[in-house]
Amino acid sequence: MTDQLQRIQNGQGFIAALDQSGGSTPKALKLYGIDESAYSTDAEMFNLVHAMRTRIVTSPSFSGERVLGAILFEATLDGEFEGKEAARYLWEEKGVVPFLKIDKGLQDEVDGVQLLKPIPGLSELLARAKAKGVFGTKERSVIKAANAHGIAAVLDQQFELGQQVLDAGLVPIIEPEVDIKAADKAHIEKLLKQGLLMRLNRLDPKTPVILKLTLPSVDNFFAEVVAHPAVLKVVALSGGYSREEANAKLAKNPGVIASFSRALTEGLSAQQSDAEFNQALDASIESIYQASIA
Repeated sequence: MTDQLQRIQNGQGFIAALDQSGGSTPKALKLYGIDESAYSTDAEMFNLVHAMRTRIVTSPSFSGERVLGAILFEATLDGEFEGKEAARYLWEEKGVVPFLKIDKGLQDEVDGVQLLKPIPGLSELLARAKAKGVFGTKERSVIKAANAHGIAAVLDQQFELGQQVLDAGLVPIIEPEVDIKAADKAHIEKLLKQGLLMRLNRLDPKTPVILKLTLPSVDNFFAEVVAHPAVLKVVALSGGYSREEANAKLAKNPGVIASFSRALTEGLSAQQSDAEFNQALDASIESIYQASIA
């Protein structure tokens, strides 16, 4: 068993989602206290969000003691933290397992779901990620309605892509997000769980996958998924809940750990001094860590 696999399987903590991209970047920067008037090009925008990510991962509050892994955006993979390649910095300096967001965004909604857009150059991207020390990938779809056909299409696409990732020697984080505002959220989750278990039963437990799921309407609803031999870990997205709400819901789902993005960075600001920033980040990490090990 590799050290990184051992860390994810047996370590205590959560996975930080630092993979804001495209459409989510302006919102992330605005919450961080940087208005859209501060940049005029995509390059300037991504430089600013990279600076935010750098401030987070280089903080003394951010380490493998409470953070098991971190999901990076593709541009970050080619960037550096403190002069070292991003993925290698995370693992070698912080003891944090690096993951890479590989999806290119979502298609328009059909049958109540948004499938992944095509991923050109996937084989090359996976090979490059592995060469840079990345452990796994993340790929996000969205389910907005209890449409059995649509949910099946999402899962078929996700598991097909997941197999490509496994074949490349990486571990996929399969993410069929359920919209927390969906009127029939609980029904969606019933269909989703059935579909997940059916497809997990076809996988080889020797090459398990990670699942990233929306916090369920019924506490501990995904217990069978958590216990499945083909599942390395189940992580939860914050999905629009505040950190306080997300932590409270997470603590009621034993065996599920956090993989929060916006909830992790809630309360952080570009205007804070380093001491203020590190204190706020420490409080955020500690609250999410405690909810993850509850």
